[in-house]
Amino acid sequence: MDKLVITGGVSLDGEIRISGAKNAALPILISTLLVDDPVTIRNVPHLHDVTTTMELLGGMGVDLLVHECMSIEIDSRPIKNFFAPYDLVKTMRASVLVLGPLLGRYGKATVSLPGGCAIGVRPIDQHLKGLEALGAKISMHDGYIEAHVDGRLKGAEIVTDMVTVTGTENILMAAVLAEGKSIIKNAAREPEVCDLANFLNKMGAKISGVGTDTLVVEGVDRLHGGEYTVIPDRIEAGTYLAAGALTRGRVKLKNVAPDIMTAVLEKFSEVGAKITLGTDWIELDMMGRQPKAVNIYTSPYPGFPTDMQAQFLALNCVADGSCNVVETIFENRFMHVQELQRLGANIIVHGNTAAVIGKPSLIGAKVMATDLRASASLVLAGLMADGKTTVDRIYHIDRGYECIEEKMSQLGAKILRIPSR
Repeated sequence: MDKLVITGGVSLDGEIRISGAKNAALPILISTLLVDDPVTIRNVPHLHDVTTTMELLGGMGVDLLVHECMSIEIDSRPIKNFFAPYDLVKTMRASVLVLGPLLGRYGKATVSLPGGCAIGVRPIDQHLKGLEALGAKISMHDGYIEAHVDGRLKGAEIVTDMVTVTGTENILMAAVLAEGKSIIKNAAREPEVCDLANFLNKMGAKISGVGTDTLVVEGVDRLHGGEYTVIPDRIEAGTYLAAGALTRGRVKLKNVAPDIMTAVLEKFSEVGAKITLGTDWIELDMMGRQPKAVNIYTSPYPGFPTDMQAQFLALNCVADGSCNVVETIFENRFMHVQELQRLGANIIVHGNTAAVIGKPSLIGAKVMATDLRASASLVLAGLMADGKTTVDRIYHIDRGYECIEEKMSQLGAKILRIPSR
């Protein structure tokens, strides 16, 4: 397995371009199963999860053509089967999103129960509840979800028991071609959900309430082809801003959407950073100062994102003062704490709260990544550790960060990828 070796103690300074949002690109790519004509998706990040999604679609018979700069042309008309195998789904939870569009357009699907990061129980009961409300008949056999519908799905009012991003997306995609009106209440409001809805609307869907917790879908007979550009990745952007903040440096990001990062940018202001915004760029400047410790409480959008919790935990490890980081979304998302402690971090976990006492720097060591965002936190911590830090099992980070060592190097970090042998 590849490793990242980081020599810490360098204050970052530079500019980089942020990639398209992984969590928007995956459902958008999958939603092309609903479209009758070829579709071109632009600003797709070059990530392992994107490759897995393309392999999943290709295995169904979908035609995919990758152009330069990761623009992908997709034609779902040659589809041959409606099966998502375990070998692919186990590595990427988003694969379960094929359920909605396959049921909506073809009336049948067989999908393995999902996998992905081991950050806690993430049940899909809300997905199935919503699809059954639309008329799907669902059963479980040997680890697979088998679903079908007689004729078309029928519009319905659906109230999810909890806010679920992928659940909202799955139900939304199923409802687009359903007969009649569907109302999805307690819907997720995340920008990536909005991006999916905006894509579907551009292809001819009739979805209103985008950006609110109530989505109204007027079913249509078909979706047409077209082109669409994926939004920038707010989590990747936040990660590189955190790198600038904890190294007391200056980072300017291009191709970003500041308006969808309000909660995170407010926290960077709290740590003492000078934040300057443009329409599609953000600059963070610590002016050489040690960041201040900040309390974090994760919650669904527009609150502070769980996907930035690990990065801010790493930042707080080298901050001035003490704080609490409270995780409310996933019950097992502090697995990076033990590895941060190997670097000398002062963290004590009580239930869903990590109490952190900051210090000026950490000590380099060998650490192991356990999930996607945990990987990022270890890289960040390594930037402020004396000596060398080796991050093992970085296949996790390749699922969500495009060329992280190259982008960090552009900012001045001393970081190398050591290929597996």
